[in-house]
This record gives sequence, structure tokens and C-alpha cells, in this order.
Amino acid sequence: MNAKGTVHKYGDDVNTDVIIPARYLNTASHAELAAHCMEDIDKNYVKNVRPGDVVVAGKNFGCGSSREHAPIALKASGASCVIAKTFARIFYRNSINIGFPILECPEAAEEIQPGDVVVVDFDSGLITDETTGKAYQAQPYPEFLQNIIKSGGLLESIKG
Repeated sequence: MNAKGTVHKYGDDVNTDVIIPARYLNTASHAELAAHCMEDIDKNYVKNVRPGDVVVAGKNFGCGSSREHAPIALKASGASCVIAKTFARIFYRNSINIGFPILECPEAAEEIQPGDVVVVDFDSGLITDETTGKAYQAQPYPEFLQNIIKSGGLLESIKG
């Protein structure tokens, strides 16, 4: 399982309320959530994100409300994954539950720059910045979590 895309980079403590503002939580439409993803922190995100792009951020990404809408909005926007120094635990689990891969890698999160092209191998945890040629090693998911993500989420994985 791999991803390749252009980087959209953010700082520390990106809250679920800026990933998808609460005023849009009255819809179950993934497309509608995606249309407003990141708009309170980056008005151009939805205009610039392309399928496969990678979000890179600092520490405590996904803090705040424990809403599943935040990783849904990112996934539906076209982002293939998030790489961050650290994640809020509920965001981490919500991401896995909906089949959206995220990787903790402090060195990559620090050094990768906006606009860089990054390739991620989720099976090995290898992150390669094709722009700089530098590689980073994140901890890969255990096999059971890889299966949840590859299935498209927890519910899909238990359908068998």
C-alpha cells in the first residue's frame, strides 16, 4: 500500500474544529465535508489539494473534539494520509476506524516542506521526500491495523 502526493504543511495543535468547522457538521455528505476541509486554517486547501496529496503537520494533530468528521473530511478531500510529529489519540483511532492512514514521524514532519513530493510505503513505514531525496522511517502499522486500513475501515474489515 503506497501513496504519492504533494505536501500541504501545517503547524502544531491543528484542532478538529479547523480541520472541519462545527458549522458544517449538520451533513453526513463526505463531499460536503471535503468542500470545507481546513477552510479556517487554509482557505486555499480545497482549491489546491489533489487526489493522493499528503498533509504534514507538527505535534498533536487532530486535538480537540472527538469527531470522526475530521479524518473523513481529509480523506474525502483527496488527501492520501497525514504525517505528523504526534497525533491526538482519538483522532488517531478515528482515522484507522475510517481507513485513513496516518503516520507519526517527528523528523519527517519537521523537515518535509510545503510543495515537496512525498512517497509513503505504509507496509514498511518508509517515507521518501522525492524533492530532496531524503528518506524517513516511521513505525509501520501492525498487520491487523494494516488490514483495517486496506479494507477501508473497521466496519468493512469485519464484514469478512
